[in-house]
Amino acid sequence: MSTSDQDRHHRPPPSRNRQPPRSKVSKRVLLRVASELGIPHAWASVIWLCGPLSGLFVQPLVGHSSDRCASKYGRRRPFIVAGAAAIAVSVLVIGHAADIGWACGDREGKIKPRAIVAFVLGFWILDVANNMTQGPCRALLADLTENDNRRTRVANGYFSLFMAIGNILGYATGSYNGWYKVFPFTKTVACNVECANLKSAFYIDVVFIAITTILSITAAHETPLASSPSHQTHGQQSSGGGTDEAFLTEILGTFRYFPGSVWMILLVTALTWIGWFPFILFDTDWMGREIYGGEPNQGGAYSAGVSMGALGLMLNSVFLGITSVLMEKLCRKWGAGFVWGVSNIIMAVCFLAMIVTSFVAYHIGYIGHEQPPAGIVIAAVLIFTILGIPLAITYSVPYALISIRIESLGLGQGLSLGVLNLAIVIPQVIVSVGSGPWDQLFGGGNSPALAVGAAAGFIGGIVAILAIPRTRIQKPIPLP
Repeated sequence: MSTSDQDRHHRPPPSRNRQPPRSKVSKRVLLRVASELGIPHAWASVIWLCGPLSGLFVQPLVGHSSDRCASKYGRRRPFIVAGAAAIAVSVLVIGHAADIGWACGDREGKIKPRAIVAFVLGFWILDVANNMTQGPCRALLADLTENDNRRTRVANGYFSLFMAIGNILGYATGSYNGWYKVFPFTKTVACNVECANLKSAFYIDVVFIAITTILSITAAHETPLASSPSHQTHGQQSSGGGTDEAFLTEILGTFRYFPGSVWMILLVTALTWIGWFPFILFDTDWMGREIYGGEPNQGGAYSAGVSMGALGLMLNSVFLGITSVLMEKLCRKWGAGFVWGVSNIIMAVCFLAMIVTSFVAYHIGYIGHEQPPAGIVIAAVLIFTILGIPLAITYSVPYALISIRIESLGLGQGLSLGVLNLAIVIPQVIVSVGSGPWDQLFGGGNSPALAVGAAAGFIGGIVAILAIPRTRIQKPIPLP
């Protein structure tokens, strides 16, 4: 789960309105922190459960509230600012978890319970804040594109591009091992060199969040709801339906109006994220354990694997960015549903390749004795890199499709994206609860969860190709 946001000024060409990359707090980095604090591998997915749960309630509620926000600063920007501030607080708590634990009584030992409590608290605040920020950012993007099909696809493509840039900057920052020298005060009795490097990276992240949030809210000229031409109509519709109607009743009541195409988008979205979530949760852990044969806090093999995984994810982000730039051309030529389906099949093939690579690495017999062969490492990094292509599609196409199709139902963009988020987080709850025990059932590795992800991704790809209409866009009208 990440925070990477993009706002657009009203009407000018996309190339003149791209939001600078927002620093991203990667869950891969947080998994590394969790391992160092002694959180068992099987429990990591349970802690990660906050992300889907907060997305299940927070993002639809925030989207619904932002649709009706009458602030003079606009509907979306107050939520973006509040969410960004909460993100800054949460990463500072996470970065100082070991120090907080030490101050509360933790001492040397493999498991640091008080530090774990601080980490989990900060992590849960981070997930709530991420959902509080990303929903209004996506909704603002849709507002500024005025529901034009092409503009919406281009805008979401650039959203994905700047997520990639934020990823690259984040991974580059996290891979540098000398930050503790730049910020010497970060190294304490409770926080070793590696901990100090991560803490320093979080400080840099807070600075980037502040800068990009200020740029975003000043660049996007949002019309307050009270001044909007549609405000009177919206108010009449709200009074007709009852402004005091319970939120959950309202959002659930919208489902009965969905056409079949919207249900297909939600189904493919759910299958796609069942595929992605095991990878997002355990990617660098897979590299450290199953390719390098290490264990957290036991020698240098695991850390070397995590560092190599971070390199693979940085290359993944490069491919994500390139694909984002090409997104509009691909969708215009082949149709968004077809492109989405093919990307899911690529994702499934890559997950199967990870399972095969783990099998080969295990049977070569080097694990626990020597460094992995260059061929195994290259194969693993290559898989991570190629996965940037389907990840770019996942970050943009579903949002563009749902924004275009659901607007005709009279829903606000915030609520419509909240509905899409339900199709993302409900599968994640299932994966979060089940992936740890499922992996333990087969010996504790990551391959069982990846196998489920591959199957879900492949099925989702077939459904997208066959069931989502391949509408081709005619020659576009030049942007003014």
